Amino acid sequence: MNAASPAVFSMRFPFRFLRALAGGACMALAIGIAHADDYADVNQLLRSGKADQALAKADTYIAGKPRDPQMRFLRGVILTEQGKRADAVTAFTSLTQDFPELPEPYNNLAALYAQQSEFDKARAALETALKLNPRYTTAQENLGDIYARLAAQAYARTEQLEPGRATVPPKLALIRQIFATPASGALPAAPVDNRKPVRQ
Repeated sequence: MNAASPAVFSMRFPFRFLRALAGGACMALAIGIAHADDYADVNQLLRSGKADQALAKADTYIAGKPRDPQMRFLRGVILTEQGKRADAVTAFTSLTQDFPELPEPYNNLAALYAQQSEFDKARAALETALKLNPRYTTAQENLGDIYARLAAQAYARTEQLEPGRATVPPKLALIRQIFATPASGALPAAPVDNRKPVRQ
């Protein structure tokens, strides 16, 4: 996540963004075999670095089947990978409105909010995802990252208000250490989860 908090403290978190690119127990129960080729084609285009073509194919598919949650989810992933955050937020928000029982769009909304340092919105989205699926470990881990980020902001603010306070720097250092990569000290990019939304 990109931090846009006070200059005193800035870090990136390994926020787990859900993708629709690999198998596993996914929406296979909610879709027919005939559609599998369409999803595979869009996924292949995206994996091949042809995001524009993937988006065009997804849009064509959705024009004929506007209630298909899996392709709409995949479209949101494509928009995110293209850096079209506002469009991705719109896509995932629309999914939460049309399919409020799916936790995965809430997770991806949280990732997008977190990238914009909107941590209260991210926390609310993750809490919703976890109400829908209390065993959703990706959302649970992301919620932990959000709480750590909120804690870091509070500690940074404390340092600004009282620079000589001895208890704060070790806490900030610990949070930075948790998310730093051991080799270079650089902070990691956000890894990607490979599950798809499951319509319940």
